[in-house]
Amino acid sequence: MPLVTTKEMFEKAKEGKYAIGAFNVNNMEIIQGVINAATKEQSPVIMQMSPSAIKYAGIDYLMSMTKVAIDNSNVPVAIHLDHGTDFDICKQCIDAGFTSVMIDGSKHEYNENIELTKKVVEYAHSKGVVVEAELGKLAGIEDDINVSEGDASFTDPDQALEFIQKTGCDSLAVAIGTSHGAYKFKGTPNLRFDILEKIVEKTNGFPIVLHGASSVIPEYLQMCNEYGGNIPGAQGIPNDMLLKAGQMGVVKVNMDTDIRLAMTASIRKFLAEHLDTVDVRGYLGEARDLIEQMVINKIRNTLGSNNKI
Repeated sequence: MPLVTTKEMFEKAKEGKYAIGAFNVNNMEIIQGVINAATKEQSPVIMQMSPSAIKYAGIDYLMSMTKVAIDNSNVPVAIHLDHGTDFDICKQCIDAGFTSVMIDGSKHEYNENIELTKKVVEYAHSKGVVVEAELGKLAGIEDDINVSEGDASFTDPDQALEFIQKTGCDSLAVAIGTSHGAYKFKGTPNLRFDILEKIVEKTNGFPIVLHGASSVIPEYLQMCNEYGGNIPGAQGIPNDMLLKAGQMGVVKVNMDTDIRLAMTASIRKFLAEHLDTVDVRGYLGEARDLIEQMVINKIRNTLGSNNKI
């Protein structure tokens, strides 16, 4: 199946009250794990790459591997830039064949965010590419993103509609209490569904995106720590909260930390149990399989996007 944009995906998700999984990919094993899971579950999926992933692996390598994966699948797949920091990286990805890009202008003042987003939208739309923007600031650390709790801010529902109208963006990432990284909550998990409800109402059901939405799966966290890791007290977004968000109008849910955690835990376990191994295919193959299992679980129990192609 050829690459698609997220436009039709999001329309179907909104009607069906489910969300599409957007999984960050950095290498061949992650790409294979994600596409294998989506194919088995007959679920649309978004493969997304951050500027750091592009710097690490190279845009040509990532695109080529993703296209091979897509050629061997029959599910709708969009290739998306996650957290584009400026116009140049967005243009690079658009020109390389991405079908969707995110321009994250949330670190800028409101009017500057509008101007930057509008510039990206104009170029992207001229090439048939859709644009995700962000309004509000998520706390946490992920790649080059580092926002303290004090600097985080919820999305203002009253600004959301104006922002969409002035920029022409195709979807909007909002801040309602999720955060980047493995440490999302110090106490009881809480998302501001009241803010989400107002945003959806004021924007008349505009496609809403949730970043920082990994569950930080306890089973994988325990595995990682049991085999030499040191990640105490990490806590993510409970599945029931993500399901509720999808039912309320969130059409795209980003997951990066869960991918990293599954891969790291699997490799730690394999190496601890096979002290004589020098075959990278052994532990990378195990990691790929665990990522596939994890994504299948997400599609079924967190997103509700199985059998939706």
